[in-house]
Amino acid sequence: MIHIALADSQLELEHCFPIMQGLRPHVISVEEFIKRVQQQQEYGYRLAYLKVEDSKRNDQADGLAPDTIKAVAGFRISENLAWGKFLYVDDLVTAATERSKGHGEQLIHWLIDYARQHQCQSFQLDSGVQRFAAHRFYFRHRLEITSYHFTLNL
Repeated sequence: MIHIALADSQLELEHCFPIMQGLRPHVISVEEFIKRVQQQQEYGYRLAYLKVEDSKRNDQADGLAPDTIKAVAGFRISENLAWGKFLYVDDLVTAATERSKGHGEQLIHWLIDYARQHQCQSFQLDSGVQRFAAHRFYFRHRLEITSYHFTLNL
């Protein structure tokens, strides 16, 4: 059975780390990951995860084992003059061994529904220019390229 939830506990964050590290390899330790997520949570960041529960497996009382999490998404709800109230996806990644199994699709639908439930006017994300497979995925879900994102490292 597939279940999507918000990671609120330290254990949930620990189990999300290996998946997120696939997208953010510069975050080198679970301790750094948890610290950074908790800092971002002060500004509204949320971390959602998709887990696949095996009905035959009973090694975790809460059904949460590290290998049950297949995809994670970091996001926040904000508001600005350009977009009004919006949900912004900071991070969206499926475990490398679990891609093309529908997990990313289920998670993005969950995020869009979450945005609608919270009266957001739009759903926003940035994607690295080199992430061609991700771009195809976003186009399939009717996202459009509406701007360029510019960066100046300081």
